[in-house]
Amino acid sequence: MTSAALAQGSAAARIVDAGTRLDHLLVTAGAWLLAVLWILPLLFALWAAFHPPLYAARFDLTAPLTLDNFTRAMAAAPFARYMLNTLMLVTMTLAGQLVISTLAAFAFARLEFWGRDLLFFLVLVQLMITPDVLLVENYRIVSSLGILDTILAIGLPYMASAFGIFLLRQTFKTVPKELDDAARIEGCTTLGILLRVYVPLARPIYVAFGLVSVSFHWNNFLWPLIVTSSVETRPVTVGLQVFASVDQGIDWSVISAATLFTSAPLLIAFLLFQRQFVQSFMRAGIK
Repeated sequence: MTSAALAQGSAAARIVDAGTRLDHLLVTAGAWLLAVLWILPLLFALWAAFHPPLYAARFDLTAPLTLDNFTRAMAAAPFARYMLNTLMLVTMTLAGQLVISTLAAFAFARLEFWGRDLLFFLVLVQLMITPDVLLVENYRIVSSLGILDTILAIGLPYMASAFGIFLLRQTFKTVPKELDDAARIEGCTTLGILLRVYVPLARPIYVAFGLVSVSFHWNNFLWPLIVTSSVETRPVTVGLQVFASVDQGIDWSVISAATLFTSAPLLIAFLLFQRQFVQSFMRAGIK
């Protein structure tokens, strides 16, 4: 090979390397930009919540710190009751989703019955339909059951999660069937195989789905707003909207304190489980 050919090859390698570095730089810059845009509202809420109303929109480093905004927010609305209602809602809904999704996913992944593929296709169709489309029909069904203005009415339409069924089915299909045979030799029933073999192996997927479910139902607003009408059943999203309405007056410091108080559990949970959350979805995607 001549020196000219070597020089051309070296130049081409440098061009490819420069292009790779440029792509990496653009991706990194875009990620940082999105991160800054995402965190700006949170930073504003933190600033306004811990400073007097006079400094809510004035970024003065010498501004005094205060916890009075949290005290005023707690005194102005029953946020403790709203938090309890939300905890009951997400716990009840997640428990129902885990039971129904696990049984349905195992049936679609391992059991042979007529119409299995058609039924699974209908489950996937549910992923394409936004919950808002079913508001009227859900309200009619809940009203006919006589459970309006209850926590059960908020969570009932979400008990059968198509996303949960799909995610667990894909995970269960990766479990070797030899484990089923070994468990049957040991005397396990079908339910025993599910609980002792499949569920433990899918634990990371359960963690990821649990975080998604809790986050969605903690922040869900429209359906709880329609189906609830009393303090005893309102979740924090509806309670916060009522608290921040025009009739209550606009005090951004107090509203920011209330918002920070109600969103803190989700932020803490995400910080604690972010690694498991990302790894679970990566594994699910690879499989």
